[in-house]
Amino acid sequence: MTSKLGDSETPSRSRGKTTLPNLLNRELFWRDHYEWLKEQGYLLRPRYRPDWVPSWSNASDTMRFDHEDSYHNRGSILDATRMSDNETVVLKKISTQVHPFEAEITKSFSTEPISSHPRNRCIPLLDVISVPDIEDTVLLILPLLRSYDDPRFKSVGEAVAFFTQIFEGLQFIHQCHIAHRDCMNLNIMMDPKPIFPKLYHPAANRRTKDFSGRAKYYTRTVRPVKYYFIDFGISRQYSPDDVHPLEDPILGGDKTVPEFQNSNAPCDPFATNIYYLGNLIREDFFERTKGLDFMEPLVADMVQDDPSKRPKIDEVVKRFEKICCSLHWWTLRSRLVEREEDDSAFGPSIRAIHHFFRTTTHVLTFKRAIPTPRH
Repeated sequence: MTSKLGDSETPSRSRGKTTLPNLLNRELFWRDHYEWLKEQGYLLRPRYRPDWVPSWSNASDTMRFDHEDSYHNRGSILDATRMSDNETVVLKKISTQVHPFEAEITKSFSTEPISSHPRNRCIPLLDVISVPDIEDTVLLILPLLRSYDDPRFKSVGEAVAFFTQIFEGLQFIHQCHIAHRDCMNLNIMMDPKPIFPKLYHPAANRRTKDFSGRAKYYTRTVRPVKYYFIDFGISRQYSPDDVHPLEDPILGGDKTVPEFQNSNAPCDPFATNIYYLGNLIREDFFERTKGLDFMEPLVADMVQDDPSKRPKIDEVVKRFEKICCSLHWWTLRSRLVEREEDDSAFGPSIRAIHHFFRTTTHVLTFKRAIPTPRH
């Protein structure tokens, strides 16, 4: 689950003194269930202890965001430490009335033989806990994940590796007769452990766990990562006999779906998934970077206004495989240039030199141009 779990509160001051904060309303659940979660084997951060006192309470001259307990959770998720092995995990609180299929579908991808399938790119479900004092509420226990593009991709090959995994992952989801229905950029994440071996603070993901400095990381080429689809809250599973299911429009994170504009007519959810991935590549890569022109014809077909004209996921994967076979190794080793670099004077040149020496090291140490994680 997302590692962007927290924000630091903006200090409020009165006559030169810092006013101590109260917990936000959405945090009260976690404070009230601190001891119960501890009994279940999950330890929350000090901020959520019932007797919590802010660590900066006697340090009015210190900005509170220098203290780890100033960072709170976002939405219905919170990080925790699994006490059995000291692993950082994420707790996601869901209502089974609002999202009746989320736990079931998420669990299906974590059950054999599906869970060990090499093309399974769905977030693993570690456990499910029913909240005893709140009806129809459960906690999904999930691994700590990070935004798929943080840190940024360094080479074309790293981007191609990402495309490979999300295309194959969506193909596998569709083959399981499941439509995600919200597979936009916020719902695709990566396992950070390979490139952040010491991890980071879950609510302040650019800092070390102990807030002693910045979290250090490797490139994806040196240590390949896995990407995962998350959040099956509005997903649906169909019978194998239902080859052309239709669903009423439901807006997810990407509001630009053409068939949802000015119409409430039922739509093909699988075709909408194709649009979501195509639009992700268009907005997060084409509009922000240069060097991926070879993807433009495929993406243009994926985001066509008419859903019936979009390729099926099997065709997307087949066409993408042909594209990959046509790419020269030097293209894959090339730097993925950010468009915003055009406005700087010396930045692009410095980055190009750095990339040259980094790539030389990758070649000499036999790192793959398309980094592929081990299954």
